[in-house]
Amino acid sequence: MSKPLHQIRAGVIGTGFIGPVHIEALKRLGVQVTAVCGSTKGARALAEKWGIPEVYGDYDYKAMLRSPNVDVVHITSPNKAHVEQSLAALSAGKHVVCEKPLGMTSKETARIVKLIQKSGASSPVFAVNYMCRFFPAVLQMRAMAARGDLGQIIHVQGHFFQDWLLKDTDYNWRLMASEGGKLRAVGDIGTHWIDAVSFILGARVESIFATLETFHKKRFRPQGEVKTFQTGSPSEQVGYKVDTEDFASLLMRFGKSAHGHANGVHANASISQVAAGWKCSLHIGIYGTQGSVRWDLQQPNEIIVGRRDEPNQILQRATAGFSDDVAGFTDYPGGHAEGFPDSHKMHCRAVYEQIASDQKKPVLFATAEDGHHEVKLCEAVLKSDRTKKWVPL
Repeated sequence: MSKPLHQIRAGVIGTGFIGPVHIEALKRLGVQVTAVCGSTKGARALAEKWGIPEVYGDYDYKAMLRSPNVDVVHITSPNKAHVEQSLAALSAGKHVVCEKPLGMTSKETARIVKLIQKSGASSPVFAVNYMCRFFPAVLQMRAMAARGDLGQIIHVQGHFFQDWLLKDTDYNWRLMASEGGKLRAVGDIGTHWIDAVSFILGARVESIFATLETFHKKRFRPQGEVKTFQTGSPSEQVGYKVDTEDFASLLMRFGKSAHGHANGVHANASISQVAAGWKCSLHIGIYGTQGSVRWDLQQPNEIIVGRRDEPNQILQRATAGFSDDVAGFTDYPGGHAEGFPDSHKMHCRAVYEQIASDQKKPVLFATAEDGHHEVKLCEAVLKSDRTKKWVPL
């Protein structure tokens, strides 16, 4: 029998942009957030704001892992720390929700997969936060593809565009390969697009051709650190050489799907963090022999259904044609918009219900193996850009 979610206790590592997003999602579900870890100043401020009793400053996550009041660890620290903290949390018997990417290299992420496999059925739950799976529209498109509503899937097209790094004075740690990894735009937001499409199709990328471009070869950064989506004063900035990409073009070939309606699907995606006017536009178009579906994260509650010989439709969340397939992943009636924060809430709900049921619920969230595959895909992107060839995974 499942226990109530409010009896499960969470600790969060990281106090930047995404850490508070996790905290808010957990609070909305009634989960106890009992601990926070980060810089001493940041952890204390976050604990005071959200009423979190245990504070672990100086990034002392090992001390937090020793707390008997933490059942689940949310890792929202910079990418380079993910593997080390994941392994430590698993070894401490904690369930884990890790931000993407799972790690900097597939050699590192393979260690997480191996540790989980070694533990077998007794392993804690491990999830990677590809939360785009939990937008109701994405779940709806997945159901439509699996049922064959669109016929045989022919191809997929889309983009993920942002403009928060458009200026050469815009700065974040993700710009530095030493902090976030050699792939920035693709690794940070492109993998969200790829994972969402993989989830919809029920198939993984088998080969990829990629072109990467860095428009700002030199950028300027503040003397100190800044949070995601913040900028510093140009008068206080110093120049540095950029070693990550600003935008990319990707061609992909997917493998076979379990339901048989999406086999060997071709896809193309444009990824950019320097696209003026686009704040967070993840656009997906799924095109089949019987119809198509299109969706954009910036209009998260609508799907456009396209037909050749019938009028096109706009399906709205929580209304006819866009409800039964997403039951349990939408809480508000039609016309009451659900978006980015709600996708995190629904992702956490799926993970925590899996924990509460002793791992007897269907697994819809991205697992460590999924996260490992995405890191291998990122390495294939780098190889393809370098060799100018298709690279198999």
